[in-house]
Amino acid sequence: MRALIARYLEHLEYERVVSSHTLRAYGSDLERFIQFLARDFFDKGIDEIHPQDIDPLAVRSFIASLAKNGVGKRSQARCLSALRGLFRFACREGTLASNPAASVRSPKQPTRLPRHLRPGEVETLLDAARGDDPLSHRDLALLELLYASGLRVGELTGLDWDDLDLEARTVRVLGKGGKERMVPFGRPAAVALQEWLDSWEEVRGSSSGTEAPVFLNYRGGRLSSRSVRRILDRHVNSAALAAGVHPHTLRHTFATHLLEGGADLRTIQELLGHSSLSTTQRYTHVDIERLLQVYRQSHPRAKGGSE
Repeated sequence: MRALIARYLEHLEYERVVSSHTLRAYGSDLERFIQFLARDFFDKGIDEIHPQDIDPLAVRSFIASLAKNGVGKRSQARCLSALRGLFRFACREGTLASNPAASVRSPKQPTRLPRHLRPGEVETLLDAARGDDPLSHRDLALLELLYASGLRVGELTGLDWDDLDLEARTVRVLGKGGKERMVPFGRPAAVALQEWLDSWEEVRGSSSGTEAPVFLNYRGGRLSSRSVRRILDRHVNSAALAAGVHPHTLRHTFATHLLEGGADLRTIQELLGHSSLSTTQRYTHVDIERLLQVYRQSHPRAKGGSE
């Protein structure tokens, strides 16, 4: 099993080009699985467990053990996804004839709508970031671009200046799975980015390297995802907004405001870089009045007639 897992993780890293976060999570989940098999399911050591030993009962028992130990349904589903991927890979390479995780049902997820900011809250947040010093220019450009483009925080921190066209107001993004997409952004974000670019050299200083990261920390190095979260937390506090605003909140806000403005889900899917439309649907919600309004305007049987 360990050899199969090692080959699978190598496949994810070099062929599927998954994020380092996903790679670590799947590696941890699969290690947890074989620890469970050795400790609680089979009466033999880890090195004696082979892929052919695994059946659907072993997978179901593992998921049940996670639930019993208080692991959340979202994490249970991720573990099952890791197992399905592992055994699907084993089938493709000829190690297994069938996938023992394929018939195991995913834990039902609670329906939760991610928070999004209203337009007035966005303006309040952006106003809180304004200032005359270089790092204030950086913070405003960062928040403007997150809201204007809906980038993932990892995509944002990975940007170099060559990825941006300030005149055309577009950004080239390398998303999940190494997929590239072009995303437009508005004039306010372009203005904020230009102001930050004018201050960029001052912050960059004598930092070595040939890269030109768009967003720098105060030492002149590339800004990390964790630092983006700290920057956002600071300005959320300054703006006196409710807690629970994360970088992903701005991505969800971007999608929600596009939908409320009349954009179709397929367009939003392309802008967000989702491979599945169902993923995009989880990012968007519309209040019942808008749904009713669209229905009344669009459906033939909703027009005219008696109420």
